[in-house]
Amino acid sequence: MSSSLRHVLAALLSCGAFSAHAEEGVTDTEIRIGMVNAQSGPASGLGKGMRAGAEAVIQAVNAKGGVHGRKITLLVGDDGYEPERAVDETLKMIEQQKVFSLFGYVGTPTGNAVLPIVKELDVPLVGLFTGAMSLRQPVTRQVFNVRASYDDEAEALVAHFLSRGAKSVAVFYQDDGFGQAVLSGTDKALKRRGMAIAARGTFARNTLAVKTGLAAMLEAKPDAVVMVGPYAPLAAFIKEARSAGLKSQLATVSFVGTDNLVAQVGKDGDGVLISQVVPFPQDDDLAVTRACRVALKDAGGEALGFVNFEGCVTARVLVAALDRAGKDLTRKSLVEALEGMQKVELDGFAVQFSADNHQASNKVFMTQIRDGKVTKMP
Repeated sequence: MSSSLRHVLAALLSCGAFSAHAEEGVTDTEIRIGMVNAQSGPASGLGKGMRAGAEAVIQAVNAKGGVHGRKITLLVGDDGYEPERAVDETLKMIEQQKVFSLFGYVGTPTGNAVLPIVKELDVPLVGLFTGAMSLRQPVTRQVFNVRASYDDEAEALVAHFLSRGAKSVAVFYQDDGFGQAVLSGTDKALKRRGMAIAARGTFARNTLAVKTGLAAMLEAKPDAVVMVGPYAPLAAFIKEARSAGLKSQLATVSFVGTDNLVAQVGKDGDGVLISQVVPFPQDDDLAVTRACRVALKDAGGEALGFVNFEGCVTARVLVAALDRAGKDLTRKSLVEALEGMQKVELDGFAVQFSADNHQASNKVFMTQIRDGKVTKMP
């Protein structure tokens, strides 16, 4: 924890800005949940998608009377995908908005930035839209992840590349905690096979400055490139890579925001591989897919995509835990309820937590852009 943040927390605690009661944010009729993520800026599609999926679930739950007679209120703060703003908005949620739990954060740098706050003040943070191992190991008592990790996704991508004959894999990544997390996962996956990353190229968060990183890829000419970033800079990279004649197989992880990427890149994205952490949104064989589609339709008609699907699934995990925590809801009982969710099926989506494992799923699903659309891979 930085010295400045430590001083802020100490001052707030000493003046009683934070309640010492575990039941903060809970009344006889309401549970207040705080979401802080990118509602503006080049990653806003991710924050808005998580919000839409969560709000659809919450609206449906509240329409049926809530959880043990309490309606859920979702309060949303905008961090613009910037760590300092994430800290400020999180402190506001806890100090001023008096939320019971935090939920649905987006991003590794923002998640890492607020980690000292949730640990110091013992506030649960459920369902982050990131696969960073720094938010998984060692296990933090207050932090619960639903989605698979970036190590899981990188392993799946490397396995796919090599099964198709690739001999060299490079990484083009956002130069921050998120990029480093996927870079690390890719490095580990390659080392398990006696290989190393062939080349590295970077760009700065919240920019489209991809040319220097692209130059590194053009010089190395790898068989495959793992791209790490949200949709806007990766769309710019893909278009410029196509124009420059880069022949490498391109792939990225779920954080990209698949639907936003396809909308921006169009047919230039054909052939790009994307690992996912939720099932294919058009796969109606799964009850969870049908349920989330109906919830979104009832909430305003938004089509089911990968990001709002994750928001829906993650919110369903939170609601199930709130229900299991019982009528006498406390932060401690929520943590215990989450850790007790072992081999739980939520309409076909398996959830597995324990005291030693705060990641509910390790499943990765492969998709690819074809003819300007996302298709499911066998």
